[in-house]
Amino acid sequence: MRAIQTIAGAACLAFSAIAAAGQDAVLAEVVAGDWRKPEDRARDAARHPVESLEFWGLKPGMAILEVQPGGGWWTDILAPYAKKTGGRYFATGPDLTDPGLSDQSRKARTDAEAGYAARKNVYGEVGIVNWGPRSVPPVGQFDFALVARSFHGWMAAEGRVAKSLGDLFAALKPGGILAIEQHRAPPGPQDPKAKNGYVTEAYLIEHAEKAGFKLAARSEINANPKDTKDHPFGVWTLPPVRITVPYGSGKEPDPSFDHTKYDAIGESDRMTLRFVKPE
Repeated sequence: MRAIQTIAGAACLAFSAIAAAGQDAVLAEVVAGDWRKPEDRARDAARHPVESLEFWGLKPGMAILEVQPGGGWWTDILAPYAKKTGGRYFATGPDLTDPGLSDQSRKARTDAEAGYAARKNVYGEVGIVNWGPRSVPPVGQFDFALVARSFHGWMAAEGRVAKSLGDLFAALKPGGILAIEQHRAPPGPQDPKAKNGYVTEAYLIEHAEKAGFKLAARSEINANPKDTKDHPFGVWTLPPVRITVPYGSGKEPDPSFDHTKYDAIGESDRMTLRFVKPE
């Protein structure tokens, strides 16, 4: 019992120190949550979740929208945070109103819903927002929207960047925050299809401002100066993906590929931008 009390006391002291430093103790608590996979927590040193979310302006009680949550790295932080602070977490999902939606996408949505329901004790009630080339966004519903490494995918489809940013502008409340994390290309001309996964800050800022957003701040929290951005299989050559054949080629992985150089670089150099919807 005394050992348990000592551990609890140490935790209280740690959270007191966090609060004294101006950090969000609940955010620190959920980042340390035991529901997060060990491999996800191992990436915190490269992705800086507490520092990034505090920079972006996440606050208790917000209505949060995560765009294309993928494997759930951010979900395991944002949803519990919303639950613990009296907010609400929403994720985008395949657009069920689209008559052309594939069976695969419908199954992906069903699987996602089941996954959220299975973690209701940690996530709370999760809302799902239709998202796709024909979806109609909810209007003025969210305080905070996060887009993590989606722009290079949108750029592959004509008009998708403008559609996505327009939907996010409509979905946020006046004064709402658009938080962006994206693989960062060197300054200069932008490949309009972003085939290597990297996007210039200038491109992203230009298109966000065209949608009506105002750039509020940028940070180097997720910068990696070791990233030369000239890898044989684009950004996906680097950890954690570490592919050994062209992305999307369908070819079998190359077991002889030497990862040493790319593992030494670590995760990609990333821009970290905060935009706001004017009030």
